[in-house]
Amino acid sequence: MVVRNDLDRYRLVMDVIDRVPGVAVPAAPVRQAMEHTRLRHHAWIREHGTDLPEVADWTWTG
Repeated sequence: MVVRNDLDRYRLVMDVIDRVPGVAVPAAPVRQAMEHTRLRHHAWIREHGTDLPEVADWTWTG
């Protein structure tokens, strides 16, 4: 549950968008989607005590 420590993949994407010059405006919808997912993830953790299934069950497909 690294989302609770701001070390999750969503926060990393948001940090890149915030820090890389010229990215903030074109990537605003992506940043908003990441923020929404973080809020949903926090709510899930509070209710279920585990990560979202899409995070917990994720596997590398490459």
